[in-house]
Amino acid sequence: QVQLVESGGGLVHPGGSLRLSCAASASGFRINAMAWFRQAPGNQRELVAIVTSFGNTNYADSVKGRFTISRDNAKNTVYLQMSSLQPEDTAVYYCNAKGAYSVGGRLYDYWGQGTQVTVSS
Repeated sequence: QVQLVESGGGLVHPGGSLRLSCAASASGFRINAMAWFRQAPGNQRELVAIVTSFGNTNYADSVKGRFTISRDNAKNTVYLQMSSLQPEDTAVYYCNAKGAYSVGGRLYDYWGQGTQVTVSS
């Protein structure tokens, strides 16, 4: 059983910043990568940023230079530092963890419940 709990969402003015956190309860589960996705009303869920256990990161073009993803492997926690927020960043942000229960085992994806980020003046 893997549980992901997001926190840090809220209301912020354009140009402001927020820091999202996702804490994973992952007993017996080896996490290879963690990511943040977001979904705005009427839109598809999209990848925002991903970080692997090796520290490699990738970002959506729309957030490059503004968002930073980081991971604390020891704590099974991933963060998303968001700066220069714009109204188009408004969405529910979801934490994702990908890994396996054994070396060479099947890969699984787990999702948090999401945290609302609203950027409005």
